Amino acid sequence: MTGADDSIDGGVELDAEDVEAASGAPEIGQARRQPRSRLGISVAIAVTVAAFDQISKHWALNALGDGRSRHVIWTLDWNLTFNSGMAFSRGQGIGPYIGAVALIVVVVMLLSLRRSGTRLSAIAVGLVVGGAVGNISDRLFRGQGWLRGRVVDFIDFRWWPIFNVADMAVTIGGLLLLLSAVIESRARPA
Repeated sequence: MTGADDSIDGGVELDAEDVEAASGAPEIGQARRQPRSRLGISVAIAVTVAAFDQISKHWALNALGDGRSRHVIWTLDWNLTFNSGMAFSRGQGIGPYIGAVALIVVVVMLLSLRRSGTRLSAIAVGLVVGGAVGNISDRLFRGQGWLRGRVVDFIDFRWWPIFNVADMAVTIGGLLLLLSAVIESRARPA
C-alpha cells in the first residue's frame, strides 16, 4: 500500500537517496566521497612508500657504509652509491632543480585526483608521489643546503643503473598511470 507519505508495505518510508539507490543512480554523497577516498588511497600508499624507502636507505647506509657491495642472488648486489643528479645518474649537480620540479610534480599529481575516476589511477598517483617524496627527502636532508643532498641508491643488478625503492615506486606508478589512461580512454563512448 503506497500513500502520500511514500511508505511501502507497512510503513517503510523512502527518502530521495533511497529512491536514487534503488534506481541505480549514484547518490550525491557517494559522488562527494569518491575523490576523498581516492585521495585517501593515494596518501596512504604515498606515506607507506616514502617510509619504506627511507627505512631501506637507512639500512643501506648502516649495512653498506664500509664501501663493500654485498652479493644477494644472481646479478643482484647491494651496492651503496649517492646520486646528485637525476635518473641514471644524468645531470650531476643539478639536484636543486630536480628537487624543485619533483615538488611541483607531487602537488600536480595530488590535484589531478579530482579528475581521475579510477582506483588504479589513485594507486598509481600514490606510488609516484611516495617515490618522489622519498627522493626529495634525500635531497632535503642528506646534504649541505636547500635541496643539495644526494639520493641514496643501493639496488644494483650490475647490468642496470643502481636505484632505490623510491625509484621503483615512481617507475611502477608511471606505468600504472599509462595503463589507467588507456583503460579510461577505451571505456569512454566513441
